[in-house]
Order: sequence, then C-alpha cells, then structure tokens
Amino acid sequence: MNTIRTLSIIDDDEIFVFLTKKAIQQTNLINLIKVFGNGLDAINFLKENIDNPASLPEIILLDLSMPIMDGWEFLEEYLLFMPKLSRKITIYIVTSSISPFDIVKAKSISAVTDFIIKPITKEKLIDIIKTL
Repeated sequence: MNTIRTLSIIDDDEIFVFLTKKAIQQTNLINLIKVFGNGLDAINFLKENIDNPASLPEIILLDLSMPIMDGWEFLEEYLLFMPKLSRKITIYIVTSSISPFDIVKAKSISAVTDFIIKPITKEKLIDIIKTL
C-alpha cells in the first residue's frame, strides 16, 4: 500500500486532533501530519507553498465549524487558487454535523471527495489512503 508523505488536519477541536493523530500514527502510512486550527492559517500555508509540491499535503481533513475562517469559507477561497496548485490535494470534510444540508452542499463541491461524520477511525483512514 502507498504511503502518504503529508496529511493536514484543519480543525480547532484539540481532542479530535489528538485522537485523529493517534489513529493516523497507528496506520504507519503517513509520514507527516500538519495541523491548522482554522481555515485561514491553512489557506495562507497553501498559498505560500503553491509552487512547492513537496510542502503541500496530499490529503486534507477539513472541519466545517471553526473560528476565524470556517470550512465553507476555506473551500470558497481554496477553489479560487486550486488550479494553480502544483499538486492535487484530496479533501475530506470531517465534521460532527449531521445536517442533510451540509452533506448535500459538500457533495456539490468538486474539490470535496467525501463527507465523514466524526470520529474518524483507523480503518476509515486506511480506506482513504487506499483510494489515492
């Protein structure tokens, strides 16, 4: 199975981040985990590294509800510069929202691969990695 060099978690929930990092480490399939507590920090990082594919994550786990810039705002901004990125990034929304509106909206955005309701398991992470 392929290994992933970098995965980013964009989420302000410290407990979720801690547990997800543990699950990721148990897969032994991801070398580096970058965490951003809000969408703005993540957008700024992506823009700063737009021409540096080695720094860009292969996978993003994106929460919807965060301070400063939420997941929806992140996606709006991301879609504007996505074609200029030097690497394809696979985005999964990982949220506690069970709103049918959020699910339909997420699936209508081309950059979003899937909508996952928290928590995310080690098995689900392995499935995600297998699809890349």
